[in-house]
Amino acid sequence: MPTSVFISGSGLWKPEHSISNDELVNAYNTYADSYNKQHESEITQGKLVEKAYSSAEFIEKASGIKSRYVYVKEGILDPSRMRPQIPLRSDEDLSDQAEMAISAAKQAIKDASLSAQDIDAVIIACSYTQRAYPAISIEVQAALGIKGFAFDMLVACSAATFALHRAYEMIKAGSAKRVLVINPELTSPQLNYCDRDSHFIFGDVATAIVVEGAEHTDDLASKQAFEILGIKAETDFSKNIRSNFSYVSRANDSDPFAADKLFHQEGRKVFKDVCPMAVEHIKSHIKRYNLLPANIKRWWLHQANINMNIFITRKLLERVPSQEDAPIVLDEYANTASAGSIIAFHLHHKDMAMGEHGVLCSFGAGYSIGSLVLRKVKGEGR
Repeated sequence: MPTSVFISGSGLWKPEHSISNDELVNAYNTYADSYNKQHESEITQGKLVEKAYSSAEFIEKASGIKSRYVYVKEGILDPSRMRPQIPLRSDEDLSDQAEMAISAAKQAIKDASLSAQDIDAVIIACSYTQRAYPAISIEVQAALGIKGFAFDMLVACSAATFALHRAYEMIKAGSAKRVLVINPELTSPQLNYCDRDSHFIFGDVATAIVVEGAEHTDDLASKQAFEILGIKAETDFSKNIRSNFSYVSRANDSDPFAADKLFHQEGRKVFKDVCPMAVEHIKSHIKRYNLLPANIKRWWLHQANINMNIFITRKLLERVPSQEDAPIVLDEYANTASAGSIIAFHLHHKDMAMGEHGVLCSFGAGYSIGSLVLRKVKGEGR
């Protein structure tokens, strides 16, 4: 069994379609006008609440988001539809999520200077999978020509880091030597574009990371590598972030696409609960390796809300963080669920010098928090 576990490659796929805040707001406000006019009597009687307008300024101030990538743009900006119009594929065709996943996976495998035949296991980790079974991961495994085994796992916005934990443990246990972790976050179908407080939050993307074991860094084919010093996970049940979409709706005789079945949250409560939880989680994790926040070069944090990230890193560093300290990518990508911290890592790691440390951390529904402490062990950097 290997003595050390490394991240040796990463990949990022983004859709060709992007939606700006202005585009999204124009569609939503047109929908709000139509809704308010249609339900004018009920609103006047107090039976329904009037739909308030959104604005690009409100979105950016509340979240830091300026735009988002979407798998399919058609339908989202149609006030009479307000959801993406994704063509149905037959059972014989590659699924949408598998297609996304494969694009990111190929990049990660190439970045690690490996081939598909070098991979022993595949984990698809994301907030939603588009079907219950067969597993998307096994579909991807077959399409890439990977032997071994594969499985899906869902831990909302912590899915990527929790899957990296499983990869680390499998390698340490000797059940796999190289694991491909993929995060195809197809979130747009579960977003309520008719809700002012959440219609702007999510974007679609796919990320991938190769995790492998080795005795020495020289055994790695990759030009860049980070040793995983350790992992830490924490959960604490909360209903403040929720998606109730379920096959059980058929037995409940309820609308499977009602507002409560889509993503919804109590944003202020989430901020109040999760921020201090994340700060303490990270402090206790890096302390295991005799590290202080000042010893961490890079913080690759979950990309849900810029105000959360600033709060957490300010508490850790006791100063206002810079883009170099804690890269923000949600301005372009929006909240991409579990993929956000991986995007930040993928785009902002090659400049780091040998021996420098970083923390990869995600947090989300559950509540759940997953983190990895990393050390740069291969690559030129600055």
